[in-house]
Amino acid sequence: MQEPTFLILTALAAGPQHGYGVINDVREISDGRVRLRAGTLYAALDRLQSEGLVAADREEVVDGRLRRYYRLTGDGAARLAAEAERLRRHAEAASTRLRVRPAGGALFRRGPARGAALFRRGPAGGTA
Repeated sequence: MQEPTFLILTALAAGPQHGYGVINDVREISDGRVRLRAGTLYAALDRLQSEGLVAADREEVVDGRLRRYYRLTGDGAARLAAEAERLRRHAEAASTRLRVRPAGGALFRRGPARGAALFRRGPAGGTA
């Protein structure tokens, strides 16, 4: 799941909101890192509606402008919960690996970077 989708669903988990409310909530949840534009939000909401993850809740006119409120569906809540759990497991794995770093914080490199370093130095430690 893309981060903007996760944040939109998270915003709607608190209850129905209109588009501007979702935009503000996403900015707050992401500590200002994600700033959705109206066109981006409404395209995402249309897609999420077609996937059955959100639904139009109600409409009202405020100051002559139509406000459409959206709500999270049961499927949307289930998908959000599954994604939150997946992210929690990934964060837990990262935290665990950070705790087992050797003293001094250096990690041993594996894979192509190690082989490339050996090639540059040569087998006896000199340059190739």
